[in-house]
Amino acid sequence: MTDQQNTGAANEAANAPQFSLQRIYVRDLSFEAPKSPAIFRQQWEPSVALDLNTRQKALEEGFHEVVLTLSVTVKNGEEVAFIAEVQQAGIFLIQNLDDASMSHTLGAFCPNILFPYARETLDSLVVRGSFPALMLAPVNFDALYAQELQRMQEAGEAPKPSLQ
Repeated sequence: MTDQQNTGAANEAANAPQFSLQRIYVRDLSFEAPKSPAIFRQQWEPSVALDLNTRQKALEEGFHEVVLTLSVTVKNGEEVAFIAEVQQAGIFLIQNLDDASMSHTLGAFCPNILFPYARETLDSLVVRGSFPALMLAPVNFDALYAQELQRMQEAGEAPKPSLQ
């Protein structure tokens, strides 16, 4: 009887949901200041446009790469002061989740983990370009994920498979 209990407990542990961050890294980094040095001699009245995107792909069994891309274009008046982009990536071990939980984990939870790293990398890049610090506000990836699901339902699209 003890062997059956131990086997049952071992099976439950093997089938329990697992999540583990394996690595965080910069996949791609870009900075361009097309109007330098003239832009530094102008009155600074910036407008900031932020574009963010996520993508994920399955690696070997249970491992997933999630890439968060932040692209920032800052204009001073009508002139582009700088364009900065970072692709912040992570490798995550994720196992034993149902499809909905896996989709949410890859689409919202992992980007929430990556965002502070991407924000710091962008800020450092901009400062190294001799521009004022770029302090991006936090992003609610859970809300963005819910909006995307809502948009897909209204459009009659099937949710993207989470394991691609």
